[in-house]
Amino acid sequence: MKSGQLQINELTSILNQHFQWNKARMTCFVGMLISLMGVGTVNLAQLALTFPSRALIPSRYRRMQRFFSGHWIDYNDVAHFVMNLFGFLDADIYLSLDRTNWKWGRININLLVLAVVYRGAAIPVYWLPLNKRGNSNSRERIALLKRFISRFGKSRLQGLLADREFIGDQWMRWLLKERIPFFIRIRNNSLSANRRGQKTRVDRLFAGLKPGEIGQLPQPRRLGQCRVNLSALRLADGELLVVASGNFVEEAIKIYGLRWEIETLFGCLKGRGFRLEETRVVSYLRIKKLLVLPVIAFCWAHKVGDWQHDSVLPIKVKTHRRKAQSIFR
Repeated sequence: MKSGQLQINELTSILNQHFQWNKARMTCFVGMLISLMGVGTVNLAQLALTFPSRALIPSRYRRMQRFFSGHWIDYNDVAHFVMNLFGFLDADIYLSLDRTNWKWGRININLLVLAVVYRGAAIPVYWLPLNKRGNSNSRERIALLKRFISRFGKSRLQGLLADREFIGDQWMRWLLKERIPFFIRIRNNSLSANRRGQKTRVDRLFAGLKPGEIGQLPQPRRLGQCRVNLSALRLADGELLVVASGNFVEEAIKIYGLRWEIETLFGCLKGRGFRLEETRVVSYLRIKKLLVLPVIAFCWAHKVGDWQHDSVLPIKVKTHRRKAQSIFR
């Protein structure tokens, strides 16, 4: 018990350096963090069972509810904590933008997440609950990027990675205007122009590619109202992957491949980690607050995994050249 209390005190001391919360509030958050690492779900009813307190379980539950309903959180402080923890403040980085969603009854929970690519699993920095079903719009994406840039600048931003959902003239015009490098997959039926200036589907520009082959057009082509550079990879199953970038980059396809790390992140926050979809919190503002808990737990686990892999016991690499388990695991 004394050893556990020492660990709680040490964790509290570390977090107090980054968050200006009063003692009761920090104690509650650290208690939830410790419980989450044990039970592996953000469901407050489950967290209450192992929450470090002598109070009755219903009292623990109400205390956690009050944390997410009554307290204000500065998300810039959370983002700075994450960026500082992984040394991103002085590093060249790629950002990945994507959306994750699930349903609780008839209620759709929809999150737009901006994360830093890092060692197989992207590290979340900012997120925006979307009070609707379906895709984000340009205004929401731009707002999230602006928040990051206003806090951390863009001089070290090597590129923004996004999937086919994140297209559109207004969005790409803004990225080009702000000189933010991007690598965004586009739909194969998107219209561009061939060498004669005639409109054609982008997949026809790379029709000759064989599985495993990569092709790039030497000059920018018009995509909607923007001029972008196009690269493509013919996948093993014959499908064509086409990527639009603001500048000509020889490794555009390889860089875009890093986008998958945000999918790994979502798996860690949800079914393969902290089971975010089991929450009964559905309010737009409260789900944004709630996410702070699994995000910091994820960063904590990943940072410990970094240390163990680099300094204690490296993760074995299997014959297919992939690690036997993730750093987060």
